[in-house]
Amino acid sequence: MKAALVIGGLALLGGCATVSTLDANKPGAPVVYAGTRLNLYTLQGGCCAQERFGTAGPRWPALDLPGSALLDTLLLPLSLPMAAGAYSQVSGGL
Repeated sequence: MKAALVIGGLALLGGCATVSTLDANKPGAPVVYAGTRLNLYTLQGGCCAQERFGTAGPRWPALDLPGSALLDTLLLPLSLPMAAGAYSQVSGGL
């Protein structure tokens, strides 16, 4: 039973909105709670998820919403500094 839950969870992870938004790497896209925001945008009938988030909305946003909210919360210590510009790319050197 545990193995079936793990396999099912991993299968759904590929369609997770949070993972999709992290993969998208679109400049100007939301970073903090991006997966949760993408799910809510899709649930409200948003037309242009690709342009706004850099990825398409999930097929079943209501099913994906709790998992994305949890993963976004766990990633909050990384996404807040990223939104503030702490991880910006710096070029140049000696």
